[in-house]
Amino acid sequence: MGKETKNRDQIDKKYKWNIEAMYADEEQWKKDYQIVEEKAKDFKSYAGRLGESPQVLLEAFQKKDTIWLILERVYVYARMKKDEDNQVNKYQAMSDKASSLIAKTSSYLSFFTPELLDIPEDKLKGFIAAEEGLKLYEHAINEFLREKAHVLSQTEENLLAQISEIASSTNDIFTMINNADIKFGTITDEDGDEVEVTHGRYIGFMESHDQRVRKDAYEHVYQAYGQLKNTLATTYNYNTKTDVITARIRKYESALHAALSGDNIPISVYDNLIETVNSRLDLLHRYVEVRRKLLGVQDVHMYDMYVPLVELPKEEIPYQKSLDMMREGLAPLGDDYLQKMNRGIEAGWIDVYENQGKTSGAYSFGSYDSMPYILLNYNGKLKDVFTLVHEMGHSMHSYYTRHNQPFIYGGHSIFTAEVASTVNESLLIHHLLENTKDPEKKKYLLNLYIEEFRTTLFRQTMFAEFERLTHYAVENGEVLTAEWLSDEYGKLNKKYFGPKVSYDPLIEMEWSRIPHFYKAFYVYKYATGFSAASAISEEILKKGQPARDAYIEFLKSGDSDDPIELLKIAGVDMSRPEPIEKAMNAFETLIVEIEKLV
Repeated sequence: MGKETKNRDQIDKKYKWNIEAMYADEEQWKKDYQIVEEKAKDFKSYAGRLGESPQVLLEAFQKKDTIWLILERVYVYARMKKDEDNQVNKYQAMSDKASSLIAKTSSYLSFFTPELLDIPEDKLKGFIAAEEGLKLYEHAINEFLREKAHVLSQTEENLLAQISEIASSTNDIFTMINNADIKFGTITDEDGDEVEVTHGRYIGFMESHDQRVRKDAYEHVYQAYGQLKNTLATTYNYNTKTDVITARIRKYESALHAALSGDNIPISVYDNLIETVNSRLDLLHRYVEVRRKLLGVQDVHMYDMYVPLVELPKEEIPYQKSLDMMREGLAPLGDDYLQKMNRGIEAGWIDVYENQGKTSGAYSFGSYDSMPYILLNYNGKLKDVFTLVHEMGHSMHSYYTRHNQPFIYGGHSIFTAEVASTVNESLLIHHLLENTKDPEKKKYLLNLYIEEFRTTLFRQTMFAEFERLTHYAVENGEVLTAEWLSDEYGKLNKKYFGPKVSYDPLIEMEWSRIPHFYKAFYVYKYATGFSAASAISEEILKKGQPARDAYIEFLKSGDSDDPIELLKIAGVDMSRPEPIEKAMNAFETLIVEIEKLV
């Protein structure tokens, strides 16, 4: 890709996703937009009638599904067009319009849940028994009944729906600051060239074996966030307040209870994760010491935490080669998985390279009736191959689900979604470790696997602990100032990484650059998902077809049951601490192996 970040129109079409498969032209998008507006208005005709008969209730469920199916397509297309280049005002406007339509539609449909819950439970059960078509919605109805205590009156639900757009504005503000406005300046890279620091290049700089490059990039990034610390603290403070106030309005015990309730996840799962990881922080401290010795430095700084411990010859992995590596690594998932994945790649699921204004990072996205698209910022590093494999896990999960579940169960909670992505990563690393003869490369891969544990199991748990801390503070009347946030984050960072890391005040600003904090109590699912995936991939590699078949059944299950129950299909019980403990034991084994190399 070269040193300069290209404009969107300079990228070859074969490396862009086939978004035209959603809408051949934007006139069709406008038509769907209007269809949703009309159908949402018409849906109000069901108000006051849901308890009339089983047939009326079924009809209302089906029409509601149709509205959301089209609206999802409208929103996803607009959002993906905006993500292609955040600088294009036209797509900013389309994305904003789609968000407004979601709020407006939610308002029109807001009577549905409270009115459904006004129907006596025995009458609802009678409706399901009398109308075959309603059996499809039985799990959904049971989920509504479970949340009954937290559903408000129709008037209150309507008011909340109308202000939902304002309530989500802090996320939009952060996104625009983070993707469009903030600039990190330029540094001199390893080759002596002046290079702009971008989101997409930052990790590459942090993996440089030149400590000066790492330090320069690190300081440029955190100083840029530091200059905006009061704005970012205010934005995050109000984001957290929104969570807390919404939870109170809905009569939840806390914002954490509200966040976990949707997936029916016990609070003990969240607390057990933090407690179990905290009880084994000595392992992370041991790893920091291994890092110090292998890097040959007197002091380890936070900007030394990402550089691979073994310097391999610079290897540019062309995108086509990364696809081959993915196919080989995922072979244990069977022919059906690989054939479907290959057809998807050919059909244009993936948007490959970084361009000016493109949303940073990577994701899997799409609507129920679209391709399960993948956004990448591929940069030719081994880490980028793992990102590709990770996002493909999400997209294949979506593919299997959408082809086996009706729309109402066609999504997945993040709790289960992160398992699908991490199983893929785990299979790839096992494949690479088994098939690498070069001892130095093996050492490199071993470190890479350890880093997966550090960044997913430890780091995401640290984030989860921070979120619990910030929400608890707001619930107890505190204001999240820049000083408070930086102080508390600094303490957590010290606790997790231990005394062997040389303290650097700049790391206290890390809270300000984490997009996931704007969707509270989300990141813990990376850690639980990693633990579950560790167990599942081990079973697939040990037992072959029976474990693989059970796993594919899990991928097909979508939202058809609670996440804890769905994972049991794949052989993992996340209601117990054992999967986290097993992951910690696996991490310890890796630490022992790498300590032998010091």
